Amino acid sequence: MAGLFNDLSFDTPLLSNIYEGLKLLFRVNIIWIGLVIFLENNNPSRTLAWLLVLVLLPVVGFFLYVLFGRSYRKQKKAKAKILSDSDRMEKAAEIQSSLLEYIDLPNSENPANRRLMQLLLKNAKAPFSMSNEVTVLTNGLSKFNRLFGAIKRATDHIHLEYFIIKDDHIGNELRELLIEKANEGVKIRVIFDDVGSMGLSRKYINSLKRAGIEVHSFFKVPLPILSRDLNYRNHRKIVVIDGLIGFVGGLNIGDEYIGNSDKFAFWRDTHLEIKGEAVYALQTIFLNDWNYVAGQVVQGVTYYPEIKVAKTSLVQIAASGPDSEWKCILQAFYKMISNAVDKIWVTTPYLVPEESILMGLKTAALSGIDVKIIIPSQPDHFFVYWASQANIQQLLEAGVKIYRYKNGFIHSKIMIVDKLVATVGTANLDIRSMEINFEVNAFMYDVDVISRLEEDFIHDIDESIMYELETFKHRGIHRKLMEALGRLVSPLQ
Repeated sequence: MAGLFNDLSFDTPLLSNIYEGLKLLFRVNIIWIGLVIFLENNNPSRTLAWLLVLVLLPVVGFFLYVLFGRSYRKQKKAKAKILSDSDRMEKAAEIQSSLLEYIDLPNSENPANRRLMQLLLKNAKAPFSMSNEVTVLTNGLSKFNRLFGAIKRATDHIHLEYFIIKDDHIGNELRELLIEKANEGVKIRVIFDDVGSMGLSRKYINSLKRAGIEVHSFFKVPLPILSRDLNYRNHRKIVVIDGLIGFVGGLNIGDEYIGNSDKFAFWRDTHLEIKGEAVYALQTIFLNDWNYVAGQVVQGVTYYPEIKVAKTSLVQIAASGPDSEWKCILQAFYKMISNAVDKIWVTTPYLVPEESILMGLKTAALSGIDVKIIIPSQPDHFFVYWASQANIQQLLEAGVKIYRYKNGFIHSKIMIVDKLVATVGTANLDIRSMEINFEVNAFMYDVDVISRLEEDFIHDIDESIMYELETFKHRGIHRKLMEALGRLVSPLQ
């Protein structure tokens, strides 16, 4: 930076003083950022990576940290959004935790499931419920048909929370439906992520507000290029209708999610429709987020109506993010992997796992467990794609079978362990989802649901090509350089 300034000349004392002041201010900021990184980052490799970038490339490092660096101030701000409305779920989790070993639960003969459930009761305050009906929605058309049908039947309230809402055909179909329901007297609240939905037009938002729909953005970022608020995004996709039906999974709102995209011919994804008591957890997560973005404490029995469901499906809903005391979903993934005795099947768009997850997958494969991972064959985000590629060889060497999906882009976030447990949600197998973003996942212990997800996984394998270790080892120097760049950048997330 000094060299950059030294190339400039200033003919007046005023400009010269401004220049010297800016140079000093920049140096102070670099030192301050370095001190913050050193004090607040408990990951040595990430700390070292940031400090090296700041020392060797101070200008680049400064702007990278402004964009992607973690912030203690932001963590405090995030934690402030947890309000008393979650007390009922926390109390339920505490009671269940003390009684878990005495409760008769389906598919829990293996103590591994009870240990996982206990973990989620403790770290995520995630109570389990058995009166549920879970429907796996494969791909966008299935999800939007069920979602729009449920919205049309709403009578009391509709709560929507999405990382991305687009002003396109699907987005406008949703908008028209919501306006129609608002005119019928249904109370509607909408949360969208301010960065994920950056392209959402003011006209779209105002049309919702004119209809009486309450709309708020999450962690508003007025100047994204200069704001540290670009980090800590709300990656959740939650819909709750009348407190009775919930939707959660990988699909946002937009035409690309039904395959109408210039970039991807087909979009493979997985979502869930849940009817039953597990909807209470989705409702609580939404209302906590709403309390934060809107400054309104919304609560009451109308949001937690009595639910009668004939089917029995054991479910826990866990949320994680900077407002969590623990890395809840990361710990749950780790526990699932360590519990496995037969197979671990994973689908993820991004394969940049935290070190413990990476070690767990390699250890499982080396010990003879069937570990299969499906990832995309083409990128939707440049750096994270190459960061994913950088992990492939070491996983293949451990015996992990990795497949690249060829029929478009695969965005599902699924982990299946034995016939014991499966999870579907918003969390990718990457550092950002595990440590930075606000995420939500459903953990399911129902053999029928697990079998349904296995069917999709086997079909996706048929649409994929397996990486061969010897072939991968002989990839070109260009790919190795890009992987090295991805590996270098990944700890900075």
